[in-house]
Amino acid sequence: MRALIWDLGGTLADTYPDVDRALAMVLDPRPGRELLHEVALLTRRSSSHAISTLAARHELPEQELRRAYEQTKRDWQQAPPPVMPGARELLAAVRAQGGLNLVATHRDRDSATDLVERLGLGIDDMVCAPDGFARKPDPAMIRALLERHSLAPQDCLAVGDRPADVEAAAAAGVRGVLLETAGIPLEAGDAERVTSLRAMQSLLELDGE
Repeated sequence: MRALIWDLGGTLADTYPDVDRALAMVLDPRPGRELLHEVALLTRRSSSHAISTLAARHELPEQELRRAYEQTKRDWQQAPPPVMPGARELLAAVRAQGGLNLVATHRDRDSATDLVERLGLGIDDMVCAPDGFARKPDPAMIRALLERHSLAPQDCLAVGDRPADVEAAAAAGVRGVLLETAGIPLEAGDAERVTSLRAMQSLLELDGE
């Protein structure tokens, strides 16, 4: 394997707890488990989907939820979310066998770069949808990374936490793995699934190479 193509938020960085709570608190200053679960079911599709759905469902202006989401990203400049368990080990394993760690994210470049640098993730390259690429499940970002690094799709693997991540990978001819959140059912066809990035070590047989 020559490259692992990562999603960023929810895959490399554990952003969901902060995002879910920020959106839920717009609806209830002291959100309970049921409300947080309601929000989580939506954010695992996309933040934009969660905002529009919650606004309609709870009869609130979308802008209130959008402000809470944007404030969360600003808060990460001082207190970034934690790295996902197993991410650093997997990044290192890919690097040790001479592979590339690449990122395809919907996040704007400034925000994404700041998050990557603050967490010290040490990736090799990154493409961001706001730079002019279609959002996943469109494969444009993954194809751009393949072309930029002269990579054959069969020599790569993509991992993400949303169905759109693995759908984009499949459309680009890249094997995709869905990182599932416990208790959040997601439809992702016949994509391989893991519940922890640590499971990727054995899945990819990186630890023995």
